[in-house]
Amino acid sequence: MMRTAFLLFVVGFCAVLAAAQQSAPGPSPTPAQPPVDTLSETAPVVTHHQISAKGKLLKYTATAGRLALKPESGPAEAAIFFTAYTLDGENARARPLTFVFNGGPGTATAWLHMGALGPKKIELEREGGVPAPPYVTVDNPDTILDRTDLVFIDAPGTGFSRVRSDLTKKFYNVDGDADAFYRFIRLYLTRYQRWRSPLFLFGESYGTTRAAALANHLMDGYIPLNGVALLSVGLDFQTLMPGNMNDLPHQVIVPTYTMIAAYHKKLAPELTADLDTTIKKVEQWCANDYAQALAEGNALPPEKRKQIVAQLAAYTGLKPELIEENDLRIEPQVFMHNLLKDQKLEVGRVDGRFAAPAPQSASHEPFFDPAMAALFPAFNAAMNDYAENELGYKTDLPYVIWDFEHINRAWDWGQGIAGYPQTATQLQSAMAKNKYLKVLVMEGMYDLATPFYASAYTFQHLRLTPDLRKNIS
Repeated sequence: MMRTAFLLFVVGFCAVLAAAQQSAPGPSPTPAQPPVDTLSETAPVVTHHQISAKGKLLKYTATAGRLALKPESGPAEAAIFFTAYTLDGENARARPLTFVFNGGPGTATAWLHMGALGPKKIELEREGGVPAPPYVTVDNPDTILDRTDLVFIDAPGTGFSRVRSDLTKKFYNVDGDADAFYRFIRLYLTRYQRWRSPLFLFGESYGTTRAAALANHLMDGYIPLNGVALLSVGLDFQTLMPGNMNDLPHQVIVPTYTMIAAYHKKLAPELTADLDTTIKKVEQWCANDYAQALAEGNALPPEKRKQIVAQLAAYTGLKPELIEENDLRIEPQVFMHNLLKDQKLEVGRVDGRFAAPAPQSASHEPFFDPAMAALFPAFNAAMNDYAENELGYKTDLPYVIWDFEHINRAWDWGQGIAGYPQTATQLQSAMAKNKYLKVLVMEGMYDLATPFYASAYTFQHLRLTPDLRKNIS
């Protein structure tokens, strides 16, 4: 997420009103309405708008609708919701076009749409916190619509997109998901006559996993691509998922712990005087002393172990006893729970600058992220209101901003014998096939979900020639 630090706000309301409504006489019963056709291709709703951004007046057209994914013969397999923004007065055939999506897997693209790149965004507090509801949208001075037309895509099963119930296994996996986006893009380029536009992808979190696979899929499907933007990178899950024989995630997450501990004033002053220099030292220590200590396992000499514990405590702000208790390996949840334990606060996962008390029910919940707890209801409410009242898109379908049970939990990551899930090699393949393909990499310095040093590690190990490496920013 970009610049997200949020305040938790919970309001209870309407008991008296509900009782009054129950006692009041109501209208005569109406006949039951037919069920919503969840796979129908809706006619696009076109509206016209203008905003002020970077001192310029931007007049643009918004198009909201759903495209059906179906074979040449047979019923629809899925319906994909999209919101497209095109700048008025421009030659659309020559203007850059960027397809944008968030990740999860299982989240809609409300975050990049209403929080970062779209012409409108949810109004936040000055420091990025979520204000009290109701939420409002305002002009986004940081929109990139002045540089490129935008198409925000909700993944199958999220937002207003839907999948045929008997085909979830076809779509809820790395390759099937990439193929769905490939089919949507090919259809969109045809429907809206954009085959000559320079094409770009912009993915966030799992959306970067998708973007890497999709880039290669587009190349193999003979659809030219100019660039890929990756925000909060997850191209190789070996850097993100620790295991009994995989210590790499413990190694590459420490610099993020350092950034968050520094923000919360849990580091010694000499480490925060020049934080850039400190981070470089931490990365070097992780790649050398810490990596070697983890590799030695139980064979690590006691004196060396003591040195590692002391240094890790200094770089993370955690107590040496906790590091010993966790065998030198600190999971994100352990860090989140313990960094501010003396203040009875939990640190955020998607943005470690945010902290809040854990709910009383936390012992019954598998995971609690203070940042996400405030983020989801705010963006969900804002997106529903924006779609209906500004885009004019009206539907009885619920907007699925996050589907953990049916998508994330059911996601097929492939066979373990093939190794950790990764699409880094597919991005490498796409770059090898197209020597002009540019890649932009962006990371949040306080993001525990996709640590910035893990991203650096991934790209340092991408097998590319020096000339192709120049295409990565």
